[in-house]
Amino acid sequence: MTPEEIKSYCTANSIRFVDVKFVDLFGLWQHITRPIHELNDWTDLEKSPWRNGYGFDGSSIRGFQKIEESDMLLVPDPDSVIIDPFIQSPTVSVIANVEDPVTRVRYSRDARYVAQKAEQYVKDSGAGDTVYIGPELEFFVFDEVRFGGDQHQAFYSVDSDEGIWNSGADTTLTGGLNQGYRPRYKEGYFPVSPHDTQTDLRNEMVEIMEDCGIQVELHHHEVATAGQGEIDMRFDTLTKMGDKAMLYKYIVKNVAKRHGKVATFMPKPLFQDNGSGMHTHLSIWRDGNNLFAGNGYGGISDMCKWYIGGLIKHGRALMAICAPTTNSYKRLVPGYEAPVNLVYSARNRSAACRIPLVSPDPRQKRVEFRPPDPAGNPYLTFAAILMAGMDGILNKIDPGEPMDKTNLFDLSPEELAKVPTVATSLEGSLQALEEDHDFLLKGNVFTPDLLETWIAWKYENDHDPVRLRPHPHEFHLYFDV
Repeated sequence: MTPEEIKSYCTANSIRFVDVKFVDLFGLWQHITRPIHELNDWTDLEKSPWRNGYGFDGSSIRGFQKIEESDMLLVPDPDSVIIDPFIQSPTVSVIANVEDPVTRVRYSRDARYVAQKAEQYVKDSGAGDTVYIGPELEFFVFDEVRFGGDQHQAFYSVDSDEGIWNSGADTTLTGGLNQGYRPRYKEGYFPVSPHDTQTDLRNEMVEIMEDCGIQVELHHHEVATAGQGEIDMRFDTLTKMGDKAMLYKYIVKNVAKRHGKVATFMPKPLFQDNGSGMHTHLSIWRDGNNLFAGNGYGGISDMCKWYIGGLIKHGRALMAICAPTTNSYKRLVPGYEAPVNLVYSARNRSAACRIPLVSPDPRQKRVEFRPPDPAGNPYLTFAAILMAGMDGILNKIDPGEPMDKTNLFDLSPEELAKVPTVATSLEGSLQALEEDHDFLLKGNVFTPDLLETWIAWKYENDHDPVRLRPHPHEFHLYFDV
């Protein structure tokens, strides 16, 4: 809708507030709420918030400004307006772009801007005119979570009426009684009720998503026990899918809260069970034609093959953005369907780059990049993957021969030694990004200040605090030394 149409809609539907949302550098939505007249009571559109935005303190947002340059602007994007499904008073929600209030230049560390620049880079390069993204966000829904830590203690505990460890604590669905229907480890994929206790919960999430403009293709219980789920959105263009991924997480968390549960997109909350990934499907199109379809291996084109070459070449560096937490590397280990090997294959899910063979339709040819997880900033994740692939296309990077062995995790040690892999820790991925980031700077899509801020923050606030703390299991291993 145009601003005038939004104004008329708000009047007709008795809207009371506008909730202005934006994303911090590391992927959390932030918001301010104003009475609706603060958005609509302007006779001159050029003087309205649609043009001049709302001021806010950028120094209080993670990864943004220093205190001596804190003033920033949130400029609402009318294309993003929806009714917020969780605020009690009738409220429209709008996503804002971030600008400098003096120069009115878009902010380099606004992740949504990075996504928009990545899409423009593809057009400017002549490679295509449209980038489609289809992420698969996985999550857990628990009944309870507790955690804490200080100088002399550290603990966490999660509970779920589906957990195979569940002791019959006071759970919502069983009234404190453990009724025995619990998916065993690695057996959570597709069971019906009563093993899958969350079909109605996911149905409600899907209904709200579709009311908010997200087209959903399916949902199901995932492989892990204890309420792991997945809701698959229909693909969309890169920036719009970034918007939808943020809204997806917002809806999943708030529906769980509505039912007295808690949802998490933490990659690996359970020991010895599958973690939550975000397999990401990508393709580039021009004039309505899928440029990744062809007559080569797996029905792909040379362009698609070169794109895969870029993903493999830059895969280790990509993980600093696509798997950006210390916990991510509890998932990225062999044996739990986490693709640590930087190779490609048709069908084989143990490869980092997979070519799905679900249909011979050329419109469905795409690359599925499997190492990312949903803990990061989706705008940056999608943009970084695209930039690695574009480097492959523009430089015609050959990914080598596909790896079609049944399970890459079953390779001999001699064979495995020849296969490139992602790093085994966040520190390793950050070091890889420090050494390999020029591909992200092309077209000014990512900027040096963004990458420097990202790397410094991750060392100081993620890597170092975990590295310096005693782990609870170390007491089990070493207390009696």
